[in-house]
Amino acid sequence: MAYVDGFVLAVPEKNKDAYLKLATEMAALFRDWGATKTVECWGDDVPDGKLTSFPMAVKAEPGETVLFSWIWWPDKATREAGHKKMMESKHMNAPADMPFDGKRMIFGGFEVILES
Repeated sequence: MAYVDGFVLAVPEKNKDAYLKLATEMAALFRDWGATKTVECWGDDVPDGKLTSFPMAVKAEPGETVLFSWIWWPDKATREAGHKKMMESKHMNAPADMPFDGKRMIFGGFEVILES
């Protein structure tokens, strides 16, 4: 059964290119570690909510855009092995000029229960 890592984060609009560069580099590594697909989605129609919303969840500030991202793994075992390789990798040292605030990133692992 496929497995997905999902992420929601706020990225300063001025850092879009820097984020895309980092995401492109990481996507190649994730594929090396067993992922079959990575997707990065720049918020285009992400409204503020009254009770809850993507912007509220990541405490988006003025000048930031919500980003929705996921990594597709063939199964949870491959994801777990990939995460182990990721944590052992020198590439996982966060750059000093990280293009987003990782403390406000929401993430989790999900078992795929329907794919259509």
